[in-house]
Amino acid sequence: MASPQNISVDQMRQILTEVIDALDSPDYSTKLDEAKEAAGNEMLKMMQIVFPMVVQIQMEIIKRHGFGSGREGIVQFTQLVRDMECLDAEVARLHNQIRSHFLPPVSISSTVDTSL
Repeated sequence: MASPQNISVDQMRQILTEVIDALDSPDYSTKLDEAKEAAGNEMLKMMQIVFPMVVQIQMEIIKRHGFGSGREGIVQFTQLVRDMECLDAEVARLHNQIRSHFLPPVSISSTVDTSL
């Protein structure tokens, strides 16, 4: 196990994959689905109910890889992921997959109002 400061892109991919596997596991997926249903389409409720669950699951995984188990660990991990997203499309894809558990998909309309 490398220290958090020395994690390679391949190791980060593995950690993110472990987080996704945990989120999709029978142990958590039902609870997350129930939380999402309770939140509905309200972003505030998603951030109050679902986001903390995702972060807690993520913290369980990252502490096995040398990150702290508290707020500092998750902040350090998230910053490292963001730095690596710029270097590796797979890290960015995996991180987006995790975020999709608590952020609804964003659709950008391709229609432009030219009547102005």
